[in-house]
Amino acid sequence: MDSEGCRSPWRVLEFYSGIGGLRYSLLKAAVNATVVQAFDINDLANDVYQHNFRHRPFQGNIQTLNAADLDGYSSDAWLLSPPCQPYTRQGLQKGSSDARASSFLKILELVPQLLQPPSYLFVENVVGFETSDTHAILVEILEKNNFVTQEFILSPLQFGLPYSRPRYYCLAKRKPLSFEVPEFNNQLLRTPAPLLGQAESTMNKEQLQSPEYWDELLQACQPVDDFLVFKTFGNDKGSSTYSFHANDSVKSDISDEENNVYFVPSSLIERWGSAMDIVYPHSKRICCFTKSYYRYVKGTGSLLATVQEKTENRTPSLQDLSLRYFTPREVANLHSFPEDFQFPQHISLRQRYAMLGNSLSVGVVAPLLQYLFKNPL
Repeated sequence: MDSEGCRSPWRVLEFYSGIGGLRYSLLKAAVNATVVQAFDINDLANDVYQHNFRHRPFQGNIQTLNAADLDGYSSDAWLLSPPCQPYTRQGLQKGSSDARASSFLKILELVPQLLQPPSYLFVENVVGFETSDTHAILVEILEKNNFVTQEFILSPLQFGLPYSRPRYYCLAKRKPLSFEVPEFNNQLLRTPAPLLGQAESTMNKEQLQSPEYWDELLQACQPVDDFLVFKTFGNDKGSSTYSFHANDSVKSDISDEENNVYFVPSSLIERWGSAMDIVYPHSKRICCFTKSYYRYVKGTGSLLATVQEKTENRTPSLQDLSLRYFTPREVANLHSFPEDFQFPQHISLRQRYAMLGNSLSVGVVAPLLQYLFKNPL
């Protein structure tokens, strides 16, 4: 059987569904699957999910679920994007002792109790999860319950997207299922080689982390300009004009009356200018957007310069660059969300940024899911 073959559609449970990144990844991967239930405790995220999929996730505490509840869904696959705060480099790194890890641990503890365990399992989290005690528990439970795993740390930059967002991914299949490239079983990879059908990686760890490797990747990335909702022309905010992308179906981010909300105030530039990551439409690398983007400018994501880097006579100051934030739609574009993705009108600007910062890269997860659901025996 395969994902296009005689058993379809796959029945999927989507844990920590957020604004739908995992479900969009399934669609982009063209996996013949149906989400029989999604779970998320965030009321506003569920509003966004329902707005786009006409399906409201279960909003109760998933720690109240038991094995019988999960068996009742007769699911083939679990997709999970649990809270990352226990594992982030900027956090306390408390791992499994962090209360925000408890729901994920509870789900894992139910696996041995299931009469119908899933055949496929997918986990997404931040870099740092792979060295945590929670990761050790995940691997141990999967091994004891007859799963084979392949793990990855991948960035959108490795898929031609100008967005630096490295993340950890675990793909697991329950035997007798196997991966298309079994040579990588029980390994942590930093290359998408198996997704490309390559039986081995031609680069060692040092080469994969070298500046030369990443410089070569950047050359192959699309420019930032391809992901912009609107372009600015001119040298100051007051006289700039705006041109929307004709094929962008969602233009509610910006109107003629409110476009100035995206420009960075001079006071912030004066205070934090030296800490800002500034990119241009021709740039091929953007720093990762966090949930605090737009609330803070330091370390939360890149800012876009809307004028030329240089003139014939001088190099412009930061104030001259007319810096602006990327709009929520543009952040969604960089996450590879489809053009028909929308936020309901009652979701505020800051809430949109926060939800996108907590979401995932569809452009990376989709090929991983496509690889996971290929089903050689």
